[in-house]
Amino acid sequence: MPAIVSEIMTRDVIGLSPSATLGEARILMQRHHIRHLPVLAEDTLVGLVSQRDILAAQESSLEKDHNGAFLQQHLLSEVMVQDVTTVSPKAGVREAALYLQKHKYGCLPVIDKGKLVGIVTDSDFVTVAIHLLEVLDAQLAEQPDDELDLDDLDLAATQDDGDDLSAR
Repeated sequence: MPAIVSEIMTRDVIGLSPSATLGEARILMQRHHIRHLPVLAEDTLVGLVSQRDILAAQESSLEKDHNGAFLQQHLLSEVMVQDVTTVSPKAGVREAALYLQKHKYGCLPVIDKGKLVGIVTDSDFVTVAIHLLEVLDAQLAEQPDDELDLDDLDLAATQDDGDDLSAR
């Protein structure tokens, strides 16, 4: 049976309300070492803010930012992405990873019965890849050299358009 999103997602999701300030969001992200923050109204996902969104808002401001005043004066509702793509906890891990890669998203909030139940990020997929590489290394270490045929292993990750993956 293929792996599903609920097996790799982060369940204890940290979020803020649309009326929280950009400063509050930045502090929360720094404290918890996260890059994506769901915006919630009464436990319902209404938006998503990333570190990049906060930086872009701050940099686009023409005013001088004295002691973080810009971040304290502006709300998440002003910069959040409202049309957020979400995923079911029963969705396949492979399909979710391909979707993230194709659309260059950093995360997908996980919604079940209208409620946010988790979040799956690009970091979660890196963790999965590391685990799979460790399993592969262990299997290769157990196999005698005369049985090893590297031509049988297809480890090249490709995009839908056939290009090899690269850091972007």
